[in-house]
Amino acid sequence: MAHCEGCNGCTVDEKLEKIASKYIDVQGGIIGALHEVQDTYGYISTTSQKYLSKTLHVPMAEIYGIITFYSRFSLTPKGKYNVQVCMGTACYVKGAERVLEKFKTELGIEEGETTEDGMFSLEAVRCIGACGLAPAIVVNSEVYGKMDETKVTEVIATYKDKK
Repeated sequence: MAHCEGCNGCTVDEKLEKIASKYIDVQGGIIGALHEVQDTYGYISTTSQKYLSKTLHVPMAEIYGIITFYSRFSLTPKGKYNVQVCMGTACYVKGAERVLEKFKTELGIEEGETTEDGMFSLEAVRCIGACGLAPAIVVNSEVYGKMDETKVTEVIATYKDKK
């Protein structure tokens, strides 16, 4: 464990050090580093942002701008199963809003929240590129198409059984 200089003495683990070290002096490497941090920790903490900023010489404002621009990145921890409901035009027209509402009801959370047990998080996203399957959702990397309210309960049950 190292201490991040200039970050009020925050502690940085070896995984983050290793990720950052791969992208030193790599032009545009911040995107790759952020992807690895997201994959490793499930979100990009303030500590991670500060450490990458110092190590890769990228301003915090730029890092924050990248994280908030791309929906793949998150500033808060996600659930074990991250449910993304596509709200792109094709999905929206075919009932994605009803699917999203059903997930909210079934999981007892709003968009951007995670269930108390840490199992599920819920997001509304712009387009997942599965317009032919509209309305579609993604749970982690698994795509589900032709969704409707009745299928929501089945999808949730599938993942609850995987505990």
